[in-house]
Amino acid sequence: MNDDVRLFALGASKPLGESIARSLGIDLADHEEREFDDGEHKARPLVNVRGRDVFVVHSLYGEPGASVNDKLCRFLFFLGAVRTGAADRVTAVAPYLCYARKDKRTKARDPVTTRYVAALFEAVGVDRVLTLEVHNPAAFENAFRCGADHLVGDTLLLQSFANRSLCDRVVVVSPDVGGIKRAEGFREALERRLGRSVDGAFMEKKRSAGVVSGERLVGEVDDSTVLLVDDVIGTGTTIRRAARACADAGATEILAAATHGLFLDGAAEMLADPAITRVVVTNTVPPFRLPSGLVREKVEVVDATPLLAEAIRRIHEGGSLVDLAAG
Repeated sequence: MNDDVRLFALGASKPLGESIARSLGIDLADHEEREFDDGEHKARPLVNVRGRDVFVVHSLYGEPGASVNDKLCRFLFFLGAVRTGAADRVTAVAPYLCYARKDKRTKARDPVTTRYVAALFEAVGVDRVLTLEVHNPAAFENAFRCGADHLVGDTLLLQSFANRSLCDRVVVVSPDVGGIKRAEGFREALERRLGRSVDGAFMEKKRSAGVVSGERLVGEVDDSTVLLVDDVIGTGTTIRRAARACADAGATEILAAATHGLFLDGAAEMLADPAITRVVVTNTVPPFRLPSGLVREKVEVVDATPLLAEAIRRIHEGGSLVDLAAG
């Protein structure tokens, strides 16, 4: 990487940004973030960005003292300041992208929030948005009129399972019908990695007004290691429900994997369930909401830095992201 690149990281994403910078062999660029008494804030670069290829890292999850909306607003204002500073190209790097799950109308007069968020990025002059494992890659790409790159988290999670002692029979299970395509891609990749057959199954699931229903497991999981694969773990209700169904159906061991571990209220109870052996997530969202002892016992956090750094390198150098991305 050369001096034409500027890499910034806002707020709690600074450790992730520093790790990406080390992978790229560059320094994280300096910036200022200020809070005002009335709740407003200001963020600006402290280095020259004119004519530079600028990447700004900010993972858009809520945390104490900084809601999702606070982070999104700060991100947009900083990106706008970089554009005003005459950057040659501005790329927003959101390892976890907020509002990505609300990508279509499911009830009358529903908002399509993914599209509105895309319009906000475009309004401040962003050239590209780079993110990792959104709920619906096609909806994500269709929402943006600027460049939109969606990276696959499978490669980050696969190695963890490939290194484990698994049963002779392994079954990848989607915890809902909507995730079948994602689980199938994971199953095929794991099959290639292990060099042996891996089966598939899925759970029936319906959600209305926040209430999850549907208990039917489609597929055979008896005497097998089950890998439950999803994009996001929120409260863990979906994963826990699927794990119990698989345990009742005779699974020997149940592991779960998701790119983003939000671990909201209720997730600790999910992790404590004896049906679940271990959960693997990436560091796009730190597991700060969980008790540290439970994290040590049941959570494995995989570093997303190499994937994000390689994508940034290729974007800067004009390389292809085909083998890193999905649509």
